[in-house]
Amino acid sequence: MLDKGLFFISLIAFISVIVEAGFKLPEWATDSIQFYYLICIFSFIATLSVRVITTFLYGKSTKKILFSEYFLFAILVIILFFHWLVPEGEESKLIIGGIASDLSIIRFHVIVLFIIEFSKRSLQFQKLDLNPAVLFTGSFLLLILIGTLLLMLPKATNNGISLIDALFTSTSAVCVTGLAVLDTSKDFTHFGQVIILILIQVGGLGIMTFTSFFGFFFKRNSSIENTLFIQDFINEKRMSKIVGTTLKIIGFTLFLELLGAILIFLTINEQMSEPGEAVWFSVFHSISAFCNAGFSTLAQGLYDPVVRQVYSLHLIISALIILGGIGFPVIFDVYNSFKYTFSQRFYDWCGESKYRHKGRHLTVHTKIVLVTTTALLVVGFAAYLWSEQHNTLAGLSWYEKIIVSIFGSVTPRTAGFNTVDMTQLAMPTILVYLILMWIGASPGSTGGGLKTTTFAVAVLNTLSIAKHRPRVELFRREITNESVRKAFSVIIMSFLVIGLSVFLVTLYNPEMPLIAVAFECFSAFSTVGLSLGITHDLHMFSKIVIIVTMFIGRVGTLTILVALIRKAKTHTYQYPHESVFIT
Repeated sequence: MLDKGLFFISLIAFISVIVEAGFKLPEWATDSIQFYYLICIFSFIATLSVRVITTFLYGKSTKKILFSEYFLFAILVIILFFHWLVPEGEESKLIIGGIASDLSIIRFHVIVLFIIEFSKRSLQFQKLDLNPAVLFTGSFLLLILIGTLLLMLPKATNNGISLIDALFTSTSAVCVTGLAVLDTSKDFTHFGQVIILILIQVGGLGIMTFTSFFGFFFKRNSSIENTLFIQDFINEKRMSKIVGTTLKIIGFTLFLELLGAILIFLTINEQMSEPGEAVWFSVFHSISAFCNAGFSTLAQGLYDPVVRQVYSLHLIISALIILGGIGFPVIFDVYNSFKYTFSQRFYDWCGESKYRHKGRHLTVHTKIVLVTTTALLVVGFAAYLWSEQHNTLAGLSWYEKIIVSIFGSVTPRTAGFNTVDMTQLAMPTILVYLILMWIGASPGSTGGGLKTTTFAVAVLNTLSIAKHRPRVELFRREITNESVRKAFSVIIMSFLVIGLSVFLVTLYNPEMPLIAVAFECFSAFSTVGLSLGITHDLHMFSKIVIIVTMFIGRVGTLTILVALIRKAKTHTYQYPHESVFIT
């Protein structure tokens, strides 16, 4: 009962934070909201205190109260009582009844409290008896809707925003695409940019991954139902590893984004006029790059004169894009392989190698992703360097040409950043970009597109047919028939979605060049975010088409089909085989 009450109290407090940040309120309303923050914090302290007292009185195990809750409890107590004697009249200070606390810290903890309470209940979603595909799709729809409402708050934009533009921006951020109908740097306030960044972060990893992380971290227990339900969202087949994998995904993401932000700050600190501006630029672009979003706080993106020639920044952004798009299963598999190799060498050095089992290192999935990603990066680099000699690379030194070509090969892989004027690209480069955008990133990553493994399996199957082989074999393993069928299904569905999108956009914007429209639709489906400069001029219905295309590309065509179509019953009979003429 106490937990339910605390959830509703934290929910009201969270809404109050949004209202206070998004609207211009009279002074009495602001004071009331700030007083309610204290009620929320005191409620949490009281609830946890009752839990602690009950635990000791009835002799139950104290492990039911997690260290994280004790830590948060201590922080809140320090906030309320350590700053008791703070001078009155100081800005951003809350003084009620002699208690003084920094408002920003209080708001932060109110948000954390709501996330904790909401996440605890998110693990109970399996009781709704919904298909995981339905819940996955619904979570993105819900996040897009919430983002749309938040972006329409008065304080989120400088000159207001229409419903369709707010929906477009929210979808682009949640689906980590990067297409923008408004200038992120000029049209959105700092509060609006924070909303976009949160949507990028949560959308890049998936809202179910985030809520599962906090739910596992702060909930006292995790049932078998919870772990089985989360299994499909994080691509983890071993049930015993689900909780650990969820924590690793969040931990690795935050660590890498923090490291990227530090490196970016050290790189561009001299180019920025103020340290605060440099910090915000670093954090925003680190998260946007790792999540393969492509949003930027500069009007011209990385083509802006301030950072256009900061090539070390381009390399850092490229590294973040690759790591974010290669997929968490691959990263963890490579890490485990290095760990295994190191331990093997250690036992060899100790003379105990004969007692150690030498198993297989990398999985076939990891090898396919690494080989395909490397091949696409090399081909993209060579194609860009060759076709742009007299266009975007003209007048640059060889060092600059190599860096720009590397970035030009990385960014179509669902990233969306640009260090050149996209309207000046040569036609061969645009065609190569269409292919790279269509293939996209790897499964289990923050990127979209067809996926590298889908493309690789389709190519391998084609080669097997040409060689009259009955099976698809690679690295001394046989690819399952189910994987081959899924690969061709995804390819067919991608062509249908992109083709229909191109048709509808040209129907509502017949004045636009076909190549620019096709580029826009490929970019939307593969959640890339690159554009040839037509996004701002799209008709309202064309924007809706692009919104739907971005959503389908991020969630996945097969996921949507599974969510919409009821599973067929398994039949015990089998019809006679008969061939169909294909060629």
